Amino acid sequence: MADWLNLEGKVVIVTGGASGIGNHVVTTLKDAGATPVIADISVETGEERDGIFCTKCDVTSKESVEAMVAAVVDKYGKLDAIVNNAGVNLPRLLVDVQGEKPQYELDEKSFNIMFNINVKGLMYCAQAAAKQMLKQGGGVIINMSSESGKEGSQGQSAYSATKGACDSFTRSWAKELGKYNIRVVAVAPGIMEATGLRTPAYNEALAYTRGVKPEDLSTDYTKVIPLGRDGKLDEVGNLVAFLVSDRSSYVAGTTYNISGGKSRG
Repeated sequence: MADWLNLEGKVVIVTGGASGIGNHVVTTLKDAGATPVIADISVETGEERDGIFCTKCDVTSKESVEAMVAAVVDKYGKLDAIVNNAGVNLPRLLVDVQGEKPQYELDEKSFNIMFNINVKGLMYCAQAAAKQMLKQGGGVIINMSSESGKEGSQGQSAYSATKGACDSFTRSWAKELGKYNIRVVAVAPGIMEATGLRTPAYNEALAYTRGVKPEDLSTDYTKVIPLGRDGKLDEVGNLVAFLVSDRSSYVAGTTYNISGGKSRG
């Protein structure tokens, strides 16, 4: 894949790159010959993880995001692409009809957490990256969406709304920036293999919003996914690597579903 994609020397920031899907994207990009950068609130600027440069970033802070881009440009002299992967999902019901666990009813705090990271943070990162790419004459912005942004999701309405915003940002920014040789695209994973980030607290919240016990959350994918299995994190990484590459040079303003046929394109 590395030779075909020709990613050698391409500098790619991956926000939320220290764990989960983001970490797999980082690994895939590195294996394909790119120069990925881990941008995460859990790392320190200047440290390296397996030879990969890290920069600390709180995506909800414009100043932190601008410092992240500056640190990368200072080290490598350019920024070819950014993968806006950092995000958070807090399962919440619009109304706790049963009245048993009001903490899982959507409120201002949980709403603000999701929208600050998933929407405002996305905007800050895309904006800072685009300003650098305009100086260079081009680049690629990849936004990490979700199938829930297209389909909706029981117990995850606010999260789904943030991903709907992500898709809409993608379409609009592609129209604004295309003339400057900046491609904006999105990737929408469906049900994926475990990332190691789903905590018992998350599973408890999700189960309550779905009206089941945590142990009864469905894992029988043959009933809901045409391909009959969950997605692999490396498959998301492979798609991102393709979109970063010039092999996808006419792809812009669209959201790529990677859901095994479960959701609409």
